[in-house]
Amino acid sequence: MFDPADPAFLADPYPAFAALRERGPIHRHEGLGLPVAVTHAACSAVLRERGAGRIWRDREPAAEFPAFNLLHRNSLLETEPPRHTRLRRLVSAAFGRGHTARLAPRVRAVADGLVASLAAAIAADGSADLMRHLAGPLPVEVIAELLGVPAADRPRLQPWSNAIVKMYEYGLPPEGAAAAERAAGEFVAYLRDLAAERAAHPGEDLISDLVAVREGTDRLTGDELVGTAVLLLMAGHEATVNVIGNGVLALLTHRDQWERLLASPGLLPTAVEELIRYDAPLQLFERTATAPVTVAGHALAPGDTIAVLLGAAARDPAVFERPGTLDVGRSPNPHLGFGAGIHYCVGAPLARVEIAAALAALLARLPGLRLAAAPERRPEFVIRGLRTLPVTA
Repeated sequence: MFDPADPAFLADPYPAFAALRERGPIHRHEGLGLPVAVTHAACSAVLRERGAGRIWRDREPAAEFPAFNLLHRNSLLETEPPRHTRLRRLVSAAFGRGHTARLAPRVRAVADGLVASLAAAIAADGSADLMRHLAGPLPVEVIAELLGVPAADRPRLQPWSNAIVKMYEYGLPPEGAAAAERAAGEFVAYLRDLAAERAAHPGEDLISDLVAVREGTDRLTGDELVGTAVLLLMAGHEATVNVIGNGVLALLTHRDQWERLLASPGLLPTAVEELIRYDAPLQLFERTATAPVTVAGHALAPGDTIAVLLGAAARDPAVFERPGTLDVGRSPNPHLGFGAGIHYCVGAPLARVEIAAALAALLARLPGLRLAAAPERRPEFVIRGLRTLPVTA
């Protein structure tokens, strides 16, 4: 069984996943303390199984993590019906007011400006870090635009998100947990103030719509609004940063696919899906049984937790022809990168716009882009991404 702290595994987990798939669909991982699903069919079944949901358990000791726990108790991702149904209906109603279409031109403009900055840095210094110049700032700017965060406050968002998501890793040291709680507390206080300001002075942003959305007499509570906004930042920011970073690395190390996109930019939509599949930004996602249930032949009692290994599902040869091959024209591409079932990512359309905009700008401004040095990978398993991606042109 794989060791999620092993640098060799973190560099390339896919051979270990392939070995597990050959042995069966679900395996007990003693180090993680739970069974893990590794085939596409088993992962899909777990994600769609209504008897296996997202049951939030407070981080303990709860008195030390009040803000972190508040965010998750009130998160769309961490609730089940009937509350999940109510929350998703309200959030979808707010999101459905044209925000993706409204933001699309702005996303393309921001991506183009960031790539222009990347190109200037390369021209000045010979190379530059794509994570710092493009992959990191683009999703923050987009989520900030979506939520209506004032420009002066936007630099605070990425450090908050980076600190909070560390809590999802296994074996986090106490100082990391304390930093996550501090970030959560600061973010909660900030969003309460922003929501109050938008209630008094509505704008075209999502916070204004979340404040205003109603279904009869029902509305989001203050805690639910804060939980929704933080979920959008963390899920939208972390996933998109790492799809762009992992994806550009994949394209630059499979030069034929980069050249294929240069010659056929109409392949961008399928390329986006393929980059999400090929090197999944979220490797592991947990579900908890709410009733006695058997999934892929594995019996779960109420309260038992099971994990899906999305990176393993994405390389399953039973579903994907030549799964270890990057193919920007791959179609169909039934990856599970945005989840499945009732917890399917509400922000998926916006994420696709961001990734496509980043790729389009790179192809247009830096067609000769290539690696300048070996990238540095983040030393985490659950959220898979790069710390640096040095490029030149």
